[in-house]
Amino acid sequence: MAKNTIWQEELIRLKEIIAKSELKETTKWGIPVYTYNDKNVVGIAGFKSYFGLWFYNGVFLKDESNQLVNANEEKTKSLRQWRFYSSDEIDESLILKYVKEAIEIEDKGLKIKPEKKSVEIPELLKNEFDKDKTLKSNFDSFTPYKQREFCEFISSAQRESTQVKRLSKVVSLISEGIGLNDKYK
Repeated sequence: MAKNTIWQEELIRLKEIIAKSELKETTKWGIPVYTYNDKNVVGIAGFKSYFGLWFYNGVFLKDESNQLVNANEEKTKSLRQWRFYSSDEIDESLILKYVKEAIEIEDKGLKIKPEKKSVEIPELLKNEFDKDKTLKSNFDSFTPYKQREFCEFISSAQRESTQVKRLSKVVSLISEGIGLNDKYK
């Protein structure tokens, strides 16, 4: 928040309002996030053209004042943003009403369960598994997330020659029990 100089006063005002609730302030991803029973409830941040609140389980809020938007319809299932374009739009009582309802949602334990994504194994990799059963066994020992990383790495290449190069890298990593992006974690 210290890096953001555009909405400093407005963000401080939002922090003061949320401090009147029973939420605890923490810092996650470099921004203030407010939790209830160690669950993320609401966060605040400023952007180039607006500042705002986002409710982690905002999809369950009644939103009778029609304030909330889904920032990314394709990916965001639960999170909802409340965008402000000037300090005049800050309505303390309405914000606290939304925060109170968000806390009640946490008490109820409402959540959207993440969709399970299937792993689509590219033909090139399937062919390698047919040749080497140990490779398939090693692949199966990885989490579905890491399996998808391997598969998407190969299939995202447009040229077949690039796919073959990537396959070689993936086979080597799988044989060694190393995930595609393990070195970055």
